[in-house]
Amino acid sequence: VVADGMGGHVGGKRASSLAVKTLSEYVDRYADKLREGATVTPIESSPVPRMLAGAVREACAVIFDAAQKSRELQGMGTTVTVLLLLNDRAFIGHVGDSRCYLQRGPRIVQLTDDHSLVNEQIKAGLITREQAAVSGLKNIITRSVGFERDVAVDTFALPVQNEDRFLVCSDGLCNLVDDMEMGEALLAGGLDAASDSLVNLANNRGGDDNITVLCLRVSEDAG
Repeated sequence: VVADGMGGHVGGKRASSLAVKTLSEYVDRYADKLREGATVTPIESSPVPRMLAGAVREACAVIFDAAQKSRELQGMGTTVTVLLLLNDRAFIGHVGDSRCYLQRGPRIVQLTDDHSLVNEQIKAGLITREQAAVSGLKNIITRSVGFERDVAVDTFALPVQNEDRFLVCSDGLCNLVDDMEMGEALLAGGLDAASDSLVNLANNRGGDDNITVLCLRVSEDAG
């Protein structure tokens, strides 16, 4: 899980912490059902994406309710991008502008769609990706977990292959490092080295936002 909080230092930290805690508890609580659901064929019939959406919506309600009890926390929220690997499948739940990438062989693909104002402008043909990269509005997101009591959650399910690599990150990385550079880092060596090199690269280019990077590799040895 990557959860990039907003609402000031205290609110953002609280929101992201609550999101990770709630999601972790949900997965523990429904572990058996998740494992069972991950075996359902075809993958489009699996209940796991729906369950992940339920987990994120539960986190949304928890954060919203906590904010109502404290003036200091009102308006807090967080992005959430959660990746669950089960039974040779990847299940993703997503809200906000953190991202999940898949590196398969030489190709890296962004799996999630940013819920951000500049991405809406790109899709509407109002600005180019190059203009979006320098836009003063690029930190404005259109959907978050906890700002309201409920939220629409994007979900995805896909089969994975041995040696697939996944990267989940906050916008502090992808605002400063492009997709090609992420893919090169994932292929260059170990996952810890990839994470460190990408964080260092973003910091060297300004590092003006929280930079969170998670890298995972699918291995047959791991079952």
